[in-house]
Amino acid sequence: MMQLKESESLELKKSTSELKEAIISICAMLNKHGQGEVIFGIEDDGKAAGQDIGKMTVPDISKSIQDHIEPEIFPNIQEERIDGKPCIRVKVSGNQMPYFAYGRAYTRVGDKNPVLSGKELRELIIRESKDALHWDDKPCPGAMSNDIDSGKLGVFLEKANLELESRDLALHNMGLILSPSGALTNAAILLFGRSPQKFFHNAKLRCAVFTGSATILDKKDFEGDLFTLIEDAQAYVLKNIHVGERLEGLARVDVPEIDRSALREAIINAFCHRDYHNPDSVHVAIFNDRVEISSPGLLYGGLTIERIIKEGVSERRNELIVSMLQRIHYAEAWGRGIRLILQKEPTASFKEVGRHFITVFKRKSPVPENIVEKGSENACKVPEKYQKLIEIILSDPTISKKAIAQKLRKPISTIRSRLRKLTKDGVLKRVGPDKGGHWEIKKSCGKWNPSKKGDSNG
Repeated sequence: MMQLKESESLELKKSTSELKEAIISICAMLNKHGQGEVIFGIEDDGKAAGQDIGKMTVPDISKSIQDHIEPEIFPNIQEERIDGKPCIRVKVSGNQMPYFAYGRAYTRVGDKNPVLSGKELRELIIRESKDALHWDDKPCPGAMSNDIDSGKLGVFLEKANLELESRDLALHNMGLILSPSGALTNAAILLFGRSPQKFFHNAKLRCAVFTGSATILDKKDFEGDLFTLIEDAQAYVLKNIHVGERLEGLARVDVPEIDRSALREAIINAFCHRDYHNPDSVHVAIFNDRVEISSPGLLYGGLTIERIIKEGVSERRNELIVSMLQRIHYAEAWGRGIRLILQKEPTASFKEVGRHFITVFKRKSPVPENIVEKGSENACKVPEKYQKLIEIILSDPTISKKAIAQKLRKPISTIRSRLRKLTKDGVLKRVGPDKGGHWEIKKSCGKWNPSKKGDSNG
């Protein structure tokens, strides 16, 4: 005589009078294992007792399961004899977790069906949603082999120390062509496409320089492949922040006010970990006191900023893109990348706002004492009256003439005269109006020889 035993994937019921409890068990098994079985007509001791089976018994079981489990499932229901007794076996399977029975989500623990807690439900949703959230390894609709730029691909292969094979073979070996369909992935077009924006309108970079919080002094949008956008973002920031020089032996080394490696890491993170399902673009915003790099998409896989910093854990939204960048030593794991940023720029901060992850770098002003503005031969060789004025502007490019006069304890007419002189000789440039604009240092003061005309004030 057969004696059955309940398990995490098998539920035994005496009869269909226990159908509601059976449906809850089905929900629990689906959430735990994606499949399960229920047999009606079995006693508590596991022996067959039999089940009355009428004309509508099987249809009623099927309808009740479909009515009370969400998302809808379609059970396989069979009549069978166990030890000569008529029984009903119900088999279910599904991959659309979480499943709900009578409005609640259950899980399977042994032969019990506890209700999922809020935390467990969130974790289940996150776990089961990961594959659906992936974008980079999905086929790119309409993309053809000739949409790939062989020159870009060749440069990458050389940097990665990979053999320059045929275009399609190289892409296939790196997982950028799907088998057996031969379709190009989204990552292939984003990395090596001739015109990625033809397929992805959100694969762009938007940059702007602000004075205060709202006035835009400069803005520019960039298009191109992922590598080009990373370089464009870094170049734009370095162009619009202070860059000094430091002597290392006989060589002069550029020293941006924001560490170059930290800045680059934040930019790379913004592109390779972003949510490409989000229609927005990566944004770089430069303010008087900070630089913000904003990436569409919140942290992935249930990560928190605190866990990344403290534990160095990592979850990758775009595994294929990250692996490609790692081949040429661009990308770090999330935990290591953020730790590198904080090591180089301890005052950097991270936040999630709306649907964006934002890295914030505090700007340093004035330039540190051991660093001089790029292009100068040493500390500026100009009369002290001009040098002090230039230093004040370097420390606060938005400062007003009145404020400069107060700092130098000079009449405002004197300040106006000196500013005119510096502007005329190409050392200074005024960008924007008197209110809301700012000053730019256009020429190294170490290479400027002021004429004696135009500044009669001491």
